[in-house]
Amino acid sequence: MGQTIGVLATRQVAVGVVEDNALAGPIRRFPEGVENPDALRTLTGDEIAELIGAQVLMAASGRQIDSVGVGLPGVIRGGIVEESPNLQQIKGFAFATALCGVLARGGLQASVLILNDADAIAAGVAATRGHLEKLIRIWYLGDGVGFGRYPHAEGVWEGGHMVVSLDPKEHYCRCGGVGHLEGIMGHRAMRLRFLDMEPEEVFEAAREGDARCCAFVQLWHRALAAASASSIHLDGPGKFFIMGPNSKYVDLGLVGQYIHEMVKMTPLQGSLFEIISSSTDLAIVGAAVNARRAVGA
Repeated sequence: MGQTIGVLATRQVAVGVVEDNALAGPIRRFPEGVENPDALRTLTGDEIAELIGAQVLMAASGRQIDSVGVGLPGVIRGGIVEESPNLQQIKGFAFATALCGVLARGGLQASVLILNDADAIAAGVAATRGHLEKLIRIWYLGDGVGFGRYPHAEGVWEGGHMVVSLDPKEHYCRCGGVGHLEGIMGHRAMRLRFLDMEPEEVFEAAREGDARCCAFVQLWHRALAAASASSIHLDGPGKFFIMGPNSKYVDLGLVGQYIHEMVKMTPLQGSLFEIISSSTDLAIVGAAVNARRAVGA
């Protein structure tokens, strides 16, 4: 059985060979060193595909590679990036076709799966924790809000844009939509809402009893619970993992309390929430796992 290569392409390109649901060597990164948030934003879709292809070919040297999985930010279906707020220049780009061409010119015949980066992380969590037979969902709390699901399924799965409020004043989501989860929980959205305070100051003030901040922290947790409850009512109960730089603000007790209020049907109860550290390793392993599953290996 051949090996699989996993790729994460967000702020930088990270590539690793995966075997038996674990990294089988060091991670290749471009650019190396400190992450540059604009490293990929200045490149065209073809240039990103060429860059990823070059890194994959170097990682594949001397190995039998059957499949390649690439995690990218955005709405991705059928190998096409339909929308990508973080990499707007690749909207509409047929990434799978382009990357297959790059690899073929380099002598590598391998199947290619392009998937959302949060879905790759969810698969990585499932693989590294021995939960490949279970439904796994992740919330990534950062500048925006990412939602990942394993097993990989057809669909959009932009959970960060679930509508959790009917208040027309809730318009802080980057996409421009009203009432979205990201418009409440996203770091960028919180900075827009509190122009006089940074998010960490908001949560600190709430701990000190500031009424405005306390009300927002309750809304923040209720929004996370509402989006999770919506997922539970559509996809069933299960395990949710919370990660990302703003996961430090999550009060699991408060989330559990709100979930209990929102999910009342007995067969849908019993979901669990856990805060874990995110890593590039998880996304690389998960992208590879999904790529291999896509070819039925």
